[in-house]
Amino acid sequence: MSSSAFSTHGATLAPEQRKTFGDSNNSDFFHNKKNHVSMSCPNNGRLLSKDRIQCKALEVQSHHTFLKGEKFQLEDVIEAQQFDRDTLSAIFEVAREMETIEKKSQSHGSQLLNGYLMATLFYEPSTRTRLSFESAMKRLGGEVLTTENAREFSSAAKGETLEDSIRTVEGYSDIIVMRHFESGAARRAAMTANIPVINAGDGPGQHPTQALLDVYTIEREIGKLDGIKVGLVGDLANGRTVRSLAYLLAKYNDVKIYFVSPEVVKMKEDIKEYLTLKGVEWEESADLKEVASKCDVVYQTRIQKERFGERSDLYEEARGKYIIDREVLGVMQKHAIVMHPLPRLDEITVDVDGDPRAAYFRQAKNGLYIRMALLKLLLVGW
Repeated sequence: MSSSAFSTHGATLAPEQRKTFGDSNNSDFFHNKKNHVSMSCPNNGRLLSKDRIQCKALEVQSHHTFLKGEKFQLEDVIEAQQFDRDTLSAIFEVAREMETIEKKSQSHGSQLLNGYLMATLFYEPSTRTRLSFESAMKRLGGEVLTTENAREFSSAAKGETLEDSIRTVEGYSDIIVMRHFESGAARRAAMTANIPVINAGDGPGQHPTQALLDVYTIEREIGKLDGIKVGLVGDLANGRTVRSLAYLLAKYNDVKIYFVSPEVVKMKEDIKEYLTLKGVEWEESADLKEVASKCDVVYQTRIQKERFGERSDLYEEARGKYIIDREVLGVMQKHAIVMHPLPRLDEITVDVDGDPRAAYFRQAKNGLYIRMALLKLLLVGW
C-alpha cells in the first residue's frame, strides 16, 4: 500500500481523505474496475450413481484479461464490498492455479513468495483461519511471524493502541493478517499501515476472505453463481461470515436469499437494505425444512455464545432451534450442498458428515487456495 496515497477508480486520495470513507454501503471505493472477465460454468460436473452424488469440483473454464505481473487492483482486503464481479472471477482463477501449486509443493515447494514475511496478528482466538493463512504463506515459500492471542499476550494488554501496534508490526513484515474483536478495526489498521492488511474477521463486522472462499466453494460445487437460492441459517445478527457472504452474493444475477434464524439473532437491517438496494430478492422464514427444500445452498452457522455477554438467557433462547440433521437432508435437492464456516457445535449433527452434500470440510480446504491467491496478488500482483 502506498505510503502517500490511496487509489480509487483511477483517482488518488491523500491519507486524510482516505479516512473519510466510513459508510460500508459505499465501499466500492476499495477497488479499481479494470478489464472484464468472462467465465463459463458448466453444470454437468456432478454425477449421480445409485442415487448418490459423486463429490468433485466442477471444472470451470475462465480466462481473465488481467496481465501477468500487473499490479493487483486492491491494496488491502477489508470488506466484501471491495470486490466487483470481474475481479472475483479473476481471483477464483488464481485460486485454481494455487490448487495445482499446493499439490506440487508437497514434493518440491513453491518459492513464489520467498523472502516475504507475513505477520498474523490475532486479538481473538482462531484455529482454522490463522493456520489457513500461515499454511498458505508457507506453501508459497514465505515466512510467518505469529501471535495467537494478541489481546492478552501483546502490548495491547499494556494499553497500546491498535495504531501503534500496526506501525510497529509493519516494520517487521511485508503483509499483516489481523483478526480483532472490534468491528471496524481492520479498516483502522489499513488506514495506518503502509503495507497490505487483510481482515481475518473484525468482531461482528466482516470476514471477507471467508466470503471469498464461500463463493468459490459454491461455484466449484454447484457450477454457477447466477440464479442460485441460498439459505442463511443460525446466528445472522452476530455472524460476520453471513454478512460478508450476502454482500458478495449481491454481485450475481437472479440470486434469492432466505434468512432463517431465532428472533433474537435475526439479520440486521443494514444487510436487508443493501440487498434491496441491489435488487436482490430476500425472504425471512421460520421453517428450515421448507427453505432447505428450495435452496441450492444451505449455509448453517453456530449461535455465537461469546457475542451475548452476560445475557445467557438470550443465548439459551437461540441455541438448538435450527439443526441440520438427516431429516433436513431428506428434503434437500440432490445437487444442493450444506456449508458451515466452522467451528460447529450441535447445529449440524455428525451423521450428516458422511453425506456427499456435506461440503463444509471441502469448504475449509478451499480457504487455503483463496488465501494463497490473495497473498500472491497483494504481494506480487497478477
